[in-house]
Amino acid sequence: MAQHILIVEDDARLAELIAAYLTKHGYQVSLHGRGDTAPAVILDTRPDLVVLDVMLPGREGFDVCRDVRPHYSGRILMMTARDEDVDEILGLELGADDYLAKPVEPRRLLARIRALLRRSGAQAEGGGVVVENDSITFGQFRISQATREALLGDEQIELTTAEFDLLWLLATHAGQVLSRDDIMSELRGIGFDGLDRSIDARISRLRRKLGDNPDTPARIKTVRGKGYLFSRSDWE
Repeated sequence: MAQHILIVEDDARLAELIAAYLTKHGYQVSLHGRGDTAPAVILDTRPDLVVLDVMLPGREGFDVCRDVRPHYSGRILMMTARDEDVDEILGLELGADDYLAKPVEPRRLLARIRALLRRSGAQAEGGGVVVENDSITFGQFRISQATREALLGDEQIELTTAEFDLLWLLATHAGQVLSRDDIMSELRGIGFDGLDRSIDARISRLRRKLGDNPDTPARIKTVRGKGYLFSRSDWE
């Protein structure tokens, strides 16, 4: 069955162009044009992903995102014509999974959507690791996509949006080596350029927060020349 994308956008022409492009690439697409009624539509239809405009009649997209996020575990990609960093930060803090500024290039939008849906549907294979109800458990470690929380024992791990997304990606691919290119493609929809060290820095922060030994990490391992591997064990 085709994955369902809901586009919440009051510019009918733009919404129809995006819908036609996404339909051409195999998605089921529906449209909605108001912010005040959007939460009910999202929670009633439960699409796999919502493309949510910020400036909407009746209610801003930020408010829609904030209201539905506690009850909706699908992906939210926000769009806005306003080129302001504060908008991106606010959207991500309210629970959006990604953010694009208009005008949106269709291929870039498609790449972001594909990356978000891959992350949402990813499951680790083998070793008894199964994603159920948007959560995964490894011994004393538990991560939930629905609540965007990670626990180690009884202690909640404080994570930024970017750190959570990376940790969820690694956990859903436990036992598999993910290269920097794999990670960049999944999280940003672009390949690794050989210079960006943001992934390495984020891995380092995650190791500290997970109590991993920085000199000989066991929970998030470095596989020299290949990438990173999230361990299925070492969580007791």
